[in-house]
Amino acid sequence: MAAASKGLVSRLSHLLFIRPASLSLSQAPLHQTTHFRSFTPEAEKHDSITSQLIQPKPGVMTRHSKRTGAIAVKCGMTALWDKWGARIPVTILWLDDNIVSQVKTPEKEGFSALQIGCGQKKEKHLRRPEVGHFRAQGVPMKRKLREFPVTEDALLPVGTSISVRHFVPGQYVDVTGITKGKGFQGGMKRWGFKGMPASHGASLSHRSIGSTGQRDAPGKVFKGKKMPGHMGVEQRTVKNVWIYKIDPARNLLWVKGQIPGATGNFVFIKDAVYKKPDISLLPFPTYFAPEDEDPEKLEPLVADIGETDPFMAAD
Repeated sequence: MAAASKGLVSRLSHLLFIRPASLSLSQAPLHQTTHFRSFTPEAEKHDSITSQLIQPKPGVMTRHSKRTGAIAVKCGMTALWDKWGARIPVTILWLDDNIVSQVKTPEKEGFSALQIGCGQKKEKHLRRPEVGHFRAQGVPMKRKLREFPVTEDALLPVGTSISVRHFVPGQYVDVTGITKGKGFQGGMKRWGFKGMPASHGASLSHRSIGSTGQRDAPGKVFKGKKMPGHMGVEQRTVKNVWIYKIDPARNLLWVKGQIPGATGNFVFIKDAVYKKPDISLLPFPTYFAPEDEDPEKLEPLVADIGETDPFMAAD
């Protein structure tokens, strides 16, 4: 037993041996060329200094800058009427307590990104690795996480709040979500096929997709053929969605048109790629509320639709 303990100690000392700096590589024995990362106070101090470089303060946005996105809960659809009486179908989105839960920097991970957390969740309903992640970052338990790639000038410290003021009325955004599940569907509903004749020449095959292959050569159905199958539950992105109204007091967002997903699902919002917003109007890297601002007393903000009556202009 003593011999085994002595051998274990000698092996551990052999593995933890670090070659002195004064010894060159040619002079060092072969078993001394393996190095291990030493967790020293100097290394921890360097990491802390790197994290302190990110300050929560407004900056100047350039055309190459890329801001973070946000996570919202789809609350449903309704309709609003603008000042000219035009009906606008809108989807209501709720930004439920979005905060920065992790920062990824080029020095540590090799790229710049922000992990955003949304909602609340009890510790007993989370897995242990998830609980350890939130405790290591020093943030409350979150229900949904999403990573958004950003530029280095758009990094934010952990714990920074992301509200609806991160967006401005009138800008365009891209909204990503998971579509509704439709179950097993036929070719006409799933792919929009025309179907077979409705009257003559088709017996009990009016909604059939028709032929699916060729003759003896190749003698098979090619992969990727559009056929009946499971429909829905796929990630889809709706581009260039117009923000009509925001309510800072309730953290609500009204966007024009429909977005993927059922009521209660999470969706992910970010600045539009094609219809880029005016960088002079966007808060960068996000909106920082003044200390004396009372969110409950803020009035909703509506997009500017111009001074031309669309009904008179049509005439």
